[in-house]
Amino acid sequence: MDNGFNKTVQLLKKNELILSVAESCTGGLIAKYFTDFPGSSIFFDSGFVTYSNDSKINLLQVSEKTLKENGAVSGEVVREMLNGLLKNSKIDVGIAISGVAGPGGGTDSKPVGTVYIGWVLKKFDCYIEKFHFVGDRKLVRKKASNKAIIGLFEYLNKIQIIKK
Repeated sequence: MDNGFNKTVQLLKKNELILSVAESCTGGLIAKYFTDFPGSSIFFDSGFVTYSNDSKINLLQVSEKTLKENGAVSGEVVREMLNGLLKNSKIDVGIAISGVAGPGGGTDSKPVGTVYIGWVLKKFDCYIEKFHFVGDRKLVRKKASNKAIIGLFEYLNKIQIIKK
């Protein structure tokens, strides 16, 4: 993990923000990166690996209707994953991610490498972005995880939560 990861961790610590993540295609890799950081219990609360639709429904209260209408790899599902994080954790900030890591599972409209990442800060609107990462399964998961972590820093800067 590069310097952007350190900036993100420092921002969380400086602002006393507690983080939780909801991961699908990355399978816990984002949580791993955060918990690799010594002292991560100061800012990291929990990680939900909701790989199956059933786990998204049962652990994060993603609606079955949303999954059927949009598919698991969609901004709508990521939004509901973020809402589930806020409801099921005592957190300030969250990351949710769902995508197609490959090598199979892609479609014409959602090819392998399609990933939706969302960020939320309690009492603020969430921000969701669609990405297409190129590479094999391992590389797609790594790139998506890196973007989720760096994207958190960018999101928090956009809403200007940094303590001066």
